[in-house]
Amino acid sequence: MEQVPPEPERQLQPAPLEPLGRPEAELEAAAGEEAEGDLEEGSEDRKMTENNFWLKKIEISVSEAEKRTGRNAMNMQETYTAYLIETRSVEHTDGQSVLTDSLWRRYSEFEVLRNYLLVYYPHVVVPPLPEKRAEFVWHKLSADNMDPDFVERRRIGLENFLLRVASHPILCRDKIFYLFLTQEGNWKETVNETGFQLKADSRLKALNATFRVKNPDKRFTELKHYSDELQSVISHLLRVRARVADRLYGVYKVHGNYGRVFSEWSAIEKEMGDGLQSAGHHMDVYASSIDDILEDEEHYADQLKEYLFYAEALRAVCRKHELMQYDLEMAAQDLASKKQQCEELATGTVRTFSLKGMTTKLFGQETPEQREARIKVLEEQINEGEQQLKSKNLEGREFVKKAWADIERFKEQKNRDLKEALISYAVMHISMCKKVGLVSLRTEVCSEVLTHFFETKFSYSDQIIHHFHF
Repeated sequence: MEQVPPEPERQLQPAPLEPLGRPEAELEAAAGEEAEGDLEEGSEDRKMTENNFWLKKIEISVSEAEKRTGRNAMNMQETYTAYLIETRSVEHTDGQSVLTDSLWRRYSEFEVLRNYLLVYYPHVVVPPLPEKRAEFVWHKLSADNMDPDFVERRRIGLENFLLRVASHPILCRDKIFYLFLTQEGNWKETVNETGFQLKADSRLKALNATFRVKNPDKRFTELKHYSDELQSVISHLLRVRARVADRLYGVYKVHGNYGRVFSEWSAIEKEMGDGLQSAGHHMDVYASSIDDILEDEEHYADQLKEYLFYAEALRAVCRKHELMQYDLEMAAQDLASKKQQCEELATGTVRTFSLKGMTTKLFGQETPEQREARIKVLEEQINEGEQQLKSKNLEGREFVKKAWADIERFKEQKNRDLKEALISYAVMHISMCKKVGLVSLRTEVCSEVLTHFFETKFSYSDQIIHHFHF
């Protein structure tokens, strides 16, 4: 007796997943499976995988940035910035220290690495790169991507990107990432040989799946809304911060103008020259203190920008899930259509209008041999379709399981990082207020001395004028 295949509509609805519990356990299990898969590929891959395990035991730093001139793919001269990546083992082998390895990478090579990780690990929230051009900056800060201050901030961001990847339980084991840190020459050729560009999903296909998927997973729909809200809130916060920085900068620099006035005035006045000079000095100190304050604030703004770009990484996971769900629905729909055709041929009844049915009525029925041949072909296609649908179902459930584990890991990381950043930001402002308060107190004392001096002087002058008037 033949086993009745399950209905495609029932397979189309994935069974609800149980709570995943500790996301770290799921990630460790997934990482272990990938490591076992690597070990089966051969001795060379086994050695590479073993080396990848050491990534947690080495120090990674982007220690230097250098401006260079070269030729691009169009054979045109261009100016770019190269970054020095240094890796050093924190342990010793046989009592001898391991020498530091170093190599230079361009920002575009970091982009290639991240694009590769996005394609081969679609279920992972891949850490973002720092901005290529400055955004959400206050008007006194240069937006030029070759500006030394911006290059320094981007150097710190690139180092943070490498540390994020190296500390990820799955990404740290990738051999392309290992070669990125250790192989300077021919690295691009190696990563291009993986064919990751051909495996990347097109944006048009992803957009089509977004609008045409019929049964989206509510959790991923909520995650997409969460990422949109995260991006909106952080963008608004950065814009407000830029406006406040502009106003604060203006208020502080006004005191610098007063400082110059008092300094010039002190050269004219003999009796109160020292007081004017002291007041001008304290106003200059007060005005210059804003530069260090806003520079420190820019560091915390970069931390917020990292999670602004993380929002797009979350949406990339959601888009991949929508594509998989759309392919699953299309496979189920195609299987249902083939089953209906097979049933119509077997019973000789046509339930729905079709071009084939019209041609049959116009040109006559098929012979029994032709009908049997068509039924046989359809049955083979149905068997293939059922296997394909089963495979897509399993692949989709595995993707959801791994993706949700990594999303939970990301949320814990986000809460921890933003909490630390905001606490440090508050501590920095408290320290700033104490420092500025001390300068303001000194300026206020000088102002009171000057005011008292002016009142005494002009009061004495008024008495003289009054005496001569009468």
